[in-house]
Amino acid sequence: MKAFLGVDIGTSSSKGVLVDAAGRLLATAVREHEVHRPFPGHVEMDGEVWWAEFTSIAAELTAGAPDAEVAAVGVSGMGPCVLLTDAAGVPLRPAVLYGVDTRATAQIEALSAELGGPEAILARCGSALSSQAVGPKLRWVAEHEPDLWRQARRLFMPASWLAYRLTGAYTLDFHSASQCTPLFDTHALDWYAPWVARVAPDLELPRLAWSDEVAGVTRAAVSGIPAGTPVITGSIDAWTEAVSVDAQNPGDLMLMYGTTMFLIATVREPLTSPAMWGTVGALPGSRNLAGGMATSGALTGWLRDLVGAPDFTGLLAAAEASGPGARGLLMLPYFAGERTPLMDPDARGVIAGLTLEHTRGDLYRAALEATAFGVRHNVEALRDAGASVERVVAVGGGTRGGLWTRIVSDVTGLPQVVPAITIGASYGAAYLAARTSVAARIADWNPPAATVVPDPATRAGYDELYALYRELYPATRTIAHTLAARQRFATEDAP
Repeated sequence: MKAFLGVDIGTSSSKGVLVDAAGRLLATAVREHEVHRPFPGHVEMDGEVWWAEFTSIAAELTAGAPDAEVAAVGVSGMGPCVLLTDAAGVPLRPAVLYGVDTRATAQIEALSAELGGPEAILARCGSALSSQAVGPKLRWVAEHEPDLWRQARRLFMPASWLAYRLTGAYTLDFHSASQCTPLFDTHALDWYAPWVARVAPDLELPRLAWSDEVAGVTRAAVSGIPAGTPVITGSIDAWTEAVSVDAQNPGDLMLMYGTTMFLIATVREPLTSPAMWGTVGALPGSRNLAGGMATSGALTGWLRDLVGAPDFTGLLAAAEASGPGARGLLMLPYFAGERTPLMDPDARGVIAGLTLEHTRGDLYRAALEATAFGVRHNVEALRDAGASVERVVAVGGGTRGGLWTRIVSDVTGLPQVVPAITIGASYGAAYLAARTSVAARIADWNPPAATVVPDPATRAGYDELYALYRELYPATRTIAHTLAARQRFATEDAP
C-alpha cells in the first residue's frame, strides 16, 4: 500500500503522521520537547533534536503500519528560525527561534535605520523588521558571537534542515524566504543581493522552491523510509497547517491554536501593513497577510504548571463554570512580549481585577479570553489593511474540548469551521508529499466536521471587556517597558 509520511517540528512537540492515498490516518506519533530559554528574551533549540525526533517518529510510524510503503516524505516546522551551520552543514549553535525570541531589539532598530527606514523595508519585503524577522537575528549573532559568525556559511529552518539531512539538498521554500526580512524581495521572488550583502555577506543562501516541490530523494534508507524516496521542500508549520484544512482560498482566515496563536489570511493581491506580515504563500501564486501572538498555548501551559494541575481537563471545567468575563478578571496575554499587531517585544503580561475570591478557574478563563481579545485585535488589523475575512477555519490542539473556540467566536463574532482532522501541519506536510504522485484534493481528505457559532447573548459583555482590554495596554505600557528593562538589567552580563 502506497503511503505518505509527514513530520512537523513544533515549539513544544514534534508530530508525525502516515496516511494512505485517500488521506486516511494509518499511524500517528508525537515527541514532546522543551525549548531552551538561557536568558530573558532568548528562545533556542538544538537542531540535532529536530533530526533525532524525525528519525524516531518515522521509525514509529513505519513500524505501526508494516504493510505501508512510504512513497514520499513531507516536512514542516516552526519558523522563521535561524540555524547556522558551517560549510559542511554542521550546526554552530542552537537555533534562534521565530518571533518568540526577542533578543534582537537593538538590531531591529539599527538595521531599520541602515536600510532606509521601516517604509522602505515594508515596500520591498512585505513586512517591516520585527522579532519575527531573520535579518536582525543574524546581525545579533554577528555582533555578539563574532568568532562563530565567521564560520557560518549556511542558514536552515526545521523543514529545510530535515530535507537537507535526508537528501543533501540545500533548499528553502519561497514562503519561508519571505520571512527572512530584509534578505528577500517579495516582488521579484528572489534574494535581494544589496541587502544580503549588508546583513549576511558570507552566507551561501539556499536555492528557492515551492513547498510542494521535490527537494531531492533520500540518500539512504532512514527509519523505514527507503532510499530514493522523494522529499518535498516543505514550509513553516502555520502555512502547512493552513494547507491541511483547505484554508488557502482568498477570503479564508486560518486560526492556529498552538503554543502561539497564528492567523493567516489568504488575500487576492499582495497587501502590506506595518502591524502585520505580508508574505508569499505556501503554494504558487498565493499571497497572505498574517499575524501571530507571542503566547496562547504557552500561556495556558504556564498557568497549568503554576497552579499544579495534572492536565487541562479540570481547568477547562473550572473555566466553563467561571462564565463569560471570568468574574471580573481581565488579562493581557503579553507574557513573552507581543508580535502582531503591537510589534512590542517589551510588552508584558497583566492580570487586572484580582481579588482573594478569585479561583484558578477564573484565571484560566481570563487567559482564554485574553487570547480571544488578541485574535479580535489581529482580525481588526487585517481588515484595516484590506484583507477580507469571509471564512474562518480553526486548527490545532486548542480546538479540542470546545471551550476555547467558543470563547473566540463569542469575542470576535466570527463563526469558525472545525475540520474533521485537526492534527495540524504534519498532516498538511503528508498531503503535500502525496501531491508528488497522486491526484489528491485536501477538501476530499479533510472535510469540515463542525461549525462554532457565536452566542449573541455574550456579545455586549465581551464588547465592553474588549474596550477595556484595548485601554489596558497603553495604560500600562510605560510600566511594562520599565520592568522589561529591569529584567534585562538583571542579566546584563548575558550575551
